[in-house]
Amino acid sequence: MIERHDPHTGLHSEQGALPGEHPGRARNPIVKVHDLAWLEFQKPDLERAEAFAAAFGFTTALRTPDEVQLRGTDAGSPCVLIRRGPRSRFLGPTFRAADGQDVLRLAEATGTTLRPLPDSLGGVAVDLVDPNGTRVRVVADTHQLPTLPTQAPLTFNIGHDVARVNATQRPPRVPARVQRLGHVVLQTTRYRQTLDWYLEHLGLIVSDFLYHQGQRERGPVMSFIRCDRGSTPTDHHTLAMTLGPANRYVHSAYQVPDLDSLAAGGEHLLDRGYQRSWGIGRHIQGSQIFDYWRDPDGFLVEHFTDGDLFDCTLEPGWAPMSASGLAQWGPPATRDFLGVKPGPEALRELRAVIGALRADNEFDLRRLHGLMKAFTS
Repeated sequence: MIERHDPHTGLHSEQGALPGEHPGRARNPIVKVHDLAWLEFQKPDLERAEAFAAAFGFTTALRTPDEVQLRGTDAGSPCVLIRRGPRSRFLGPTFRAADGQDVLRLAEATGTTLRPLPDSLGGVAVDLVDPNGTRVRVVADTHQLPTLPTQAPLTFNIGHDVARVNATQRPPRVPARVQRLGHVVLQTTRYRQTLDWYLEHLGLIVSDFLYHQGQRERGPVMSFIRCDRGSTPTDHHTLAMTLGPANRYVHSAYQVPDLDSLAAGGEHLLDRGYQRSWGIGRHIQGSQIFDYWRDPDGFLVEHFTDGDLFDCTLEPGWAPMSASGLAQWGPPATRDFLGVKPGPEALRELRAVIGALRADNEFDLRRLHGLMKAFTS
């Protein structure tokens, strides 16, 4: 009898740190942010961006000639702010502090200025700059948009546990109603310095570390990072960070109600000619059911549902990085998702690799070899 090797064996990150490895949290952070508030982008064609947003499942909260604010059905601030500009680019993440006093404390500790936000958002903000040069905004006391109707969950017959009789399941092929912003993933050439900056300034804590196979002694190269709200469970990751050849946005993720809304919403996007990047599947780190899409400006965005929630007591898990380790089930990770699909983006990444290898940062030849090995494993 032939034994088949399960490639996922050992990839679930229940294994913890070895002595002397990164603890995954700062001893005395300046503040502890409560959540990711919104993301800001610049795009030249707001009409095109808003059309994709509607098909993806956002609701427009504000529209002016030079700005679109997109929201989910949950109460709170908008999820995404898009400003008109000459080229498409990611402007930075905005985190929500517990209150205005935390924003003031952060401003005083960093020598920055507390300032009011525009009337459309309300509240106060402090603007910081992380080690990559990315603007990181922290806000408090913003206006709260009211809850909107969301898609009702379906009634399931699970095995012999029958809850639905004389009724059918017919989920419509309509946009998956986005409920909220879940997380953003960033790539950095100075991974350790940038990781420590977020932990020390914003009080985030690591849920899982990934390392290149055969290079664990050099430290992790990716981290999935959550908010520390004590005994209140929070998303497995609000921010994920990975070492790479360029400082850039990788993707952002938005929660939808369930698998049927995610899948039917995907069919709606396909019907309208939009490009699926990778999916549908279930991740390992975070456990989310996922579906990735490219918007018309080339930004990678994700629908997700059924993600893990951790409180402050769980210590970081450690696992090797690999392409097969990205999902428990689903199709293999695509070249588009991995950023190696032939085309302008892959060419930009190749140029970034050459530039990074010539510069003073953490991305060296051995790290490049580890990354290439991960993509093909």
